[in-house]
Amino acid sequence: MTTERSMAVYGIERSLSGKAWRWRAGNMDLGDSGFADGNGLAAQLLLARGVSRDDLARQLNPTLRDFLPDPSAFRDMDAAAERLAQAVLSGEKVTIYGDYDVDGATSAALMIRLLAMLELEAGYYIPDRLLEGYGPSGEALVRLGAEGSSLIVTVDCGAMAHDALSQAHAAGVDVIVVDHHKCSAELPLATALVNPNRLDESDLGHAHGHLAAVGVAFLLGTALVRTLRQREYFSGRAEPDLFGLLDLVALGTVADVAALHGLNRALVTQGLKVMARRENIGMAALIDASRLTRAPACSDLGFALGPRINAGGRVGESTLGVRLLTTADPDEAAQIAARLSVLNEERRAIEAEVQAAAEAQLEGQHNRAVHVLAGAGWHPGVIGIVAGRIKERTGKPAIVIALGDSQVDEPGKGSGRSISGVDLGAAIIAAREHGLLLAGGGHAMAAGLTIAPERLGEFTEFLDSRLGALVARAREHQATLLDLGIAPRGLTPELVETLESVGPFGVGWPGPRVAVGPVGLVKADIVGQNHVRLIASGTDGGSFKAIAFRAAESELGQSLLHGAKGRRLWLAGRARIDDWSSRRQAELHVEDAAWAE
Repeated sequence: MTTERSMAVYGIERSLSGKAWRWRAGNMDLGDSGFADGNGLAAQLLLARGVSRDDLARQLNPTLRDFLPDPSAFRDMDAAAERLAQAVLSGEKVTIYGDYDVDGATSAALMIRLLAMLELEAGYYIPDRLLEGYGPSGEALVRLGAEGSSLIVTVDCGAMAHDALSQAHAAGVDVIVVDHHKCSAELPLATALVNPNRLDESDLGHAHGHLAAVGVAFLLGTALVRTLRQREYFSGRAEPDLFGLLDLVALGTVADVAALHGLNRALVTQGLKVMARRENIGMAALIDASRLTRAPACSDLGFALGPRINAGGRVGESTLGVRLLTTADPDEAAQIAARLSVLNEERRAIEAEVQAAAEAQLEGQHNRAVHVLAGAGWHPGVIGIVAGRIKERTGKPAIVIALGDSQVDEPGKGSGRSISGVDLGAAIIAAREHGLLLAGGGHAMAAGLTIAPERLGEFTEFLDSRLGALVARAREHQATLLDLGIAPRGLTPELVETLESVGPFGVGWPGPRVAVGPVGLVKADIVGQNHVRLIASGTDGGSFKAIAFRAAESELGQSLLHGAKGRRLWLAGRARIDDWSSRRQAELHVEDAAWAE
């Protein structure tokens, strides 16, 4: 049976990027009718994202009151809260052991700031990416214990640190693990392990497996405050403002590419409001260093703020992110934020070199289900970003591995990114259990690993065998999904506001994609780093600016630059407000295009 959803939009079975066009839900072609009723359009967009009609009001304005679960539903949450409460009440020395990426930095900063509000000054330890690698090491945990830390809280790491946690336990150091990465059936030895992706997690806890580590840390903070309240700790002292920490939760959640549905939408929605108040001195400095002159939007967290925090862990000093997000000194905050901006520029240059080398290896891998690319001397700090770029270019999962200069003596460090429908983290854990990896783990969309160079061939074949059918099935269903179609005059600031009201958008909650046309291109040229800039005009008298980011060398970009003269076409992408224009107007961020005749 043929449905409206399965039919090609405007008859387009193969666009300029090689995809069929389909409606995300039913036909939403507004044609020349202009801007539809805002409330009705917002409701249709929610329905297209799987919201039931009786849940529309809650989803249109996601609040924590409506989405926050009882933290006690999660395994070990009460035990973790009790142990932390004991540390607060007795004034123990506590160290937060974080990861070097944005999720790790924000998780650590959240715990440090919360404990400070509770009158406990916690220390922190962030491992060096190059010297220590990912996750807690037994040596570091034991040393922290010897230096007086009776309790260590690992955030965004620890779920698979069996050896390290065993060493800490033997040394008499209590460790609470707060993580969201995939777990094995056998859990490491810890005082408490809070992770919605435990295999033995409750149904409610498992339903929140999409949380970033910073979201799990926020839930632990909620449980801790409740426990202290029950112990009458707040008799005579104010309770901490947990909501004031949501800017950290929003940044870590978006930058870690966590799925933005359910509780995550509420956390990010409310966190953006907190961020706009600029109460966190370090966050305000980060916003200023990113040259934002308005309150940050969700996309800014992933493309402006997050990369700067990540740059410290990737190519600079791993502690810079935590120091920035916990400092109360405006001058120190400004200095760290400026340093992170410089490191981010260095990271971009290094990334470009590694990406070019990795792309050169793609020629011989057309038949691979998963692209495994490895090179000697590649900087481990950028391999995750490059893997994401390769994945976007090819539409297949990609793993990029940095080998030592000798390629033989040193283990390779790898980072992978996946596509929807293919659980890469589970495959990496399986490869480790088969003895193909020295270490490895992750979640569905991203994973990390350590591998002996001589096992690369076996590892690649293992992934092809295990994931080949899943990748093929996922790619069969790849299409450009459209939410609505409009004539050029319908692309207005009012339309953009209505579309954005259904946000924030990200993985699992895609931003509305609009088809605009038919149009002719008045102008097409290259700006910046291979971005294709357009001016499009329709027969209805409407015209607008558009841009296709990093598309100049793609088939789509080349067609827009050289093949569209004298032809009409449809442009598809995200409708946005032009922040750089002297007057407020809408523009289109192009993701695909197709000939209109």
